[in-house]
Amino acid sequence: MKNLFAILLFFCTLSAFAQTNSTEDKETEVTHKWRISMPYIVPDELISGYDDRTSIQMVELHVKRNLDNKNIVGVKFATWRLFQPMGITWWDGVVDKIDSGTEYYDGFLRETGIGITYQRMLWKGLFAAVEVLPQIQTYTDLDGNKIKNGFKVYNSLHLGYHVAFGKKKRFFIEPQVHCNQWMFDNNSPEGFKEMDDKYGNVFLFEPNIYFGWKF
Repeated sequence: MKNLFAILLFFCTLSAFAQTNSTEDKETEVTHKWRISMPYIVPDELISGYDDRTSIQMVELHVKRNLDNKNIVGVKFATWRLFQPMGITWWDGVVDKIDSGTEYYDGFLRETGIGITYQRMLWKGLFAAVEVLPQIQTYTDLDGNKIKNGFKVYNSLHLGYHVAFGKKKRFFIEPQVHCNQWMFDNNSPEGFKEMDDKYGNVFLFEPNIYFGWKF
């Protein structure tokens, strides 16, 4: 986590000290119309232990289309497994609670959905994005036995920086910060609900890094 913050701070600093007296960009034809990307945590989960008690078993994939040099739309597929409430924030001590295990569910919550995304390039590589992801929820006990189903809509706002590299600028990374909010999450089993009710339905300032390929 410390390394992720350091990388994010580096790119934010790079953006802040970029050239300020630039001329207005001329509209050019989009070189690569499509792109696919995923967050760094997907391969990290596979390496660190996919079946661990605290593994979120996350898979996330974005397929996006460049409408022009400023506007990018896409489809997002994501699935993850929660072992404690998503609403535990930094100031609630989310990392400490993961280490201590004091707020673990008596089971797991699997959330899976397909949603839409919109990304707007603001200046140079700086961008803002919004994502809306409807999700089907499956609650299970610790042995994987299904308890019940639920539904929620997971929304997120993003501010980040796009850095392309390689001979034809096909590869890229996007360090960014998310603000997340979710709704209609109201069908949880009693034990899960008691945990969720302690916290809200917003998680602010989640750092992340995405990497991808344009074609």
